[in-house]
Amino acid sequence: MHTILIEPTENPKVMKFVADYNLIPGSLELDRNSDISEIPLAQELFNYPFVERVFITANFVAVAKQDTVEWEHVTESLKNVVEDELLANPRIYLQKKKEMYQIYAEMTPNPNVMKFVSSKLLLDGFVEVKSREQADGVPLAEAIFKEFDFATEVFISDNFVAVTKNTSVEWHQVMMTVRALIAEYLQNGGEISNLEPQKHESPVEKLINRDYTEDEQKISDILNEYVAPAVENDGGKISLMEYDKEHKTAKMLLQGACSGCPSSTATLKNGIENILKQFAPDLVERVEAVNG
Repeated sequence: MHTILIEPTENPKVMKFVADYNLIPGSLELDRNSDISEIPLAQELFNYPFVERVFITANFVAVAKQDTVEWEHVTESLKNVVEDELLANPRIYLQKKKEMYQIYAEMTPNPNVMKFVSSKLLLDGFVEVKSREQADGVPLAEAIFKEFDFATEVFISDNFVAVTKNTSVEWHQVMMTVRALIAEYLQNGGEISNLEPQKHESPVEKLINRDYTEDEQKISDILNEYVAPAVENDGGKISLMEYDKEHKTAKMLLQGACSGCPSSTATLKNGIENILKQFAPDLVERVEAVNG
């Protein structure tokens, strides 16, 4: 708690309560008609009916009273108010509550990728940073790369951050440190991305600059309904990138934790290929994976 000293002034109606630090830049002069909605200290002082004005500047709070009371009867009470309110709001104005982020780590099928899940939405869409050189415009990725030499890729989507590491460390050695950095960064109001997030509905559109054909849309709809939720839950993203109608081959774009995952090929062949064959047998016989 900061030390508050009581100091009389030349005006017998005014008493100063002096702090051991500067309270605000400039000054405030408040009376009962002033807007004090963001100044809890003034609100508490004006709860005393004999307080006429409050003046705050430099390192002190000056209180002007009515003649109905004597300072000797009220100075200690006012001093306690000043101490308590400066403890709660050291810079006079009401402190905004920081947005609370709860972050937990979650394994993904890719052993090199850890998913750090937030209790709050981070992005409406996703951004993928495939290397340190591509981190410009994504401050959260820049912070991760700056702090951790082992980080190679960052994928931010909805409410999670998927971090890809190299083989120099194991996740059990660094997981808590990475989680703490992401939590602290978000807690302190750090910017996540200055780039426009890609939309989940049609990420391919920006990559190949075309709309889906009718057949491609059917395949994409099946992916979005039956495959994408499980893949995104593992910290990745899968999208239809290209369709070869002649050979009935669907080429999939893998991003996030899916990209480069040792189990991706097996998952596609054994899972997604079977699903597409089941729901669109006239369209798909084969699936290929492309790492984003």
